[in-house]
Amino acid sequence: MAGSIGQNAGARGRRAMNAEINVTPLVDVMLVLLIVFMITAPLLTTGVDVSLPKTVAQKLPPATELPLSVSVDSDGQIYIQDSVAELDELTSKLYAITEAGYEERIFLRGDADVDYGRVMQVLSKLQVAGFRNVSLVTDPKANLGGNQ
Repeated sequence: MAGSIGQNAGARGRRAMNAEINVTPLVDVMLVLLIVFMITAPLLTTGVDVSLPKTVAQKLPPATELPLSVSVDSDGQIYIQDSVAELDELTSKLYAITEAGYEERIFLRGDADVDYGRVMQVLSKLQVAGFRNVSLVTDPKANLGGNQ
């Protein structure tokens, strides 16, 4: 009996191989990355803070690259992406930016509080310059009571 106790005691003293993968550090890293992306994703929207008019419209198919954006804020100031531009120099700056020429898609964003005529001045300037692929951006979350 004493011999069997000694043999069992030796077997208990050794640790068996643990073949399981510890996923706790992986889960911790993934949760931290998820939180970082959730916080930074809303900050990645480019352009000027514009209150878009409310409409009920179909969404455009996603583009392969970030489109060129021309914005008109509530004060009537014109922006190309984030930089200020005057109406007279708008087309020359767009020519310098666009390498695809007239076929480049341009998103025109007008604040809901800006004068309608100001947005039409910008749109007219773009069309006279030859830019035909201009899309007007609206707020897709609006529900105006129409059928969706």
